[in-house]
Amino acid sequence: MKFSFIDNSKPSRRRVLRDAFTLAVAASPLASLAKAADETKAVDETAEEVTFAAGPRPLVQYPQKRPLTLVTTRPPHLETPFPVFNEGPITPNDAFFVRYHLANFPTSIDPDTYRLTIKGSVDTPLSLSLAELKALAEPVEVVAVNQCSGNSRGFSMPRVFGAQLGNGSMGNARWVGVPLKAVLEKAGVKADAKQVTFRGLDKPVLGSTPEYIKALDISHAMDGEPMIAWSMNGTDLPFLNGYPIRLVVPGYFGTYWIKHLNEIEVVDHTFDGFFMAKGYRLPDNDCLCIAPGTTAAQTKPISKLAIRSFITSVKHGDVLPLKKNVVLKGIAFDGGVGVNKVEISIDGGKNWREAKLGKDLGRFSFREWTLPITFTSKGATQLMVRASNSAGETQPLRADWNPSGYRRNAIETSHVTVA
Repeated sequence: MKFSFIDNSKPSRRRVLRDAFTLAVAASPLASLAKAADETKAVDETAEEVTFAAGPRPLVQYPQKRPLTLVTTRPPHLETPFPVFNEGPITPNDAFFVRYHLANFPTSIDPDTYRLTIKGSVDTPLSLSLAELKALAEPVEVVAVNQCSGNSRGFSMPRVFGAQLGNGSMGNARWVGVPLKAVLEKAGVKADAKQVTFRGLDKPVLGSTPEYIKALDISHAMDGEPMIAWSMNGTDLPFLNGYPIRLVVPGYFGTYWIKHLNEIEVVDHTFDGFFMAKGYRLPDNDCLCIAPGTTAAQTKPISKLAIRSFITSVKHGDVLPLKKNVVLKGIAFDGGVGVNKVEISIDGGKNWREAKLGKDLGRFSFREWTLPITFTSKGATQLMVRASNSAGETQPLRADWNPSGYRRNAIETSHVTVA
C-alpha cells in the first residue's frame, strides 16, 4: 500500500547525544535498581499483581517510556503493564515492552553515520545509509504483534528456567519501512543462497557468550512480509525498541525481530549459531511439547505465533455486579491466519457464547472483541476466553509444557466474584 512518510528521523546531534547520555545513566544496573526502589514506594498500589514467589513486581521508568513492569535491569527487560491492553488495539510506544538478550547494548547512536551492511552470497555487497535505505523502495506499513517467545512463562507448571514473565511481553504497533525483499534484490541474491542472517548492535559482555544472530530461510526473507522498519506508530522507533531500524517479521515471535539492525548476511548453508541451533527451540512433534522431566528426541526453531486471546477489562479478584449489564472486552491474535471467532464462558467453561469482533487492522494485528453479559447469580465464578482462526486452530484448555516455557497459548481464566 502507498504510505506517505514524513522523514522526521534526523534529530540534532546534540539531542541524540543528550538522549543517549540519559539512556546510559538509566541503563546502569545500580541506577535502575535505585530508581526502581524509589518509584516502588509511589506505585505499590498499582504495581502489577503476578502470582510469582516474589509477589508484586515494581514499575520502573526508562527514557522514552512510562513506568513499566521490571523483569531484569541488565540487560533491560521491561513488560507492558497489562491494563494498557484495554486501552485499544495499538500499544503506545511509551508502553511497549523492552527485551534485550545481551547486556552490552548501545546507548549512543548517530543516525547521520549509521550504516546497514548487506554481504555474503550476493552479487553486490551494500553499505546503506538511513537515507539510502529509505529511498530504496516505496515504504510499506503493517500492523503486527511483537511477542516475546517466553511471554507468560512465569505461569508454567512445573516452573521452568528463564525470566519469569507475566503476560506483558507483547505489543501491537504500526510499523513502516521497506520490504526486506527489496533490499536483498538490490544486492542481488545468488542462486546458492539458503538463509539470511541478521545482527544488531547489542553485543556480549564476555567473549565466551555467543553473539545474538538470527536467521530466516531465503524463501521467507524474499516473500515480501519481513521488513526493515524505522517508524513505529507514526514516529521514529524508540531507542529501546531498536532505533534507528529493526527487523520486523510479521506473525513470528520477537526473537527474530532484531533491534538496531546493522548487518545482513546471505549464506549458502543452514546457519548454526547458538540462538538458532541451541536456543529458542521447541520439541519437534505435533504438540511442540514434552512431559516434564523428559528430553525431546528432536527440536526445531520456534517460529510462528500461536493463537491467543485475553480478557483485558477484568482482572483476577474483581467483584462484578449482579443483574447489571457488564461489557467484557479483550484482544486476540495469531500468526497471520486471521482470528475469526472469540468465545467467552462466564461459568468456568460449561457454556460458551460468541463475542463481537472489532475492527480488522490486518491479519498480523491484535483483534479487539467485546461481549455484553449479565450475571444472574451471586458467588465465585471463572471467566474464560478462547479464540479460533480460519485454519481451524483453537486454543487448548491446558498449556502444553516445554522446558523453556515458550509459545504458551492456553485458554486464559480470570477468577471473579459476583455480588
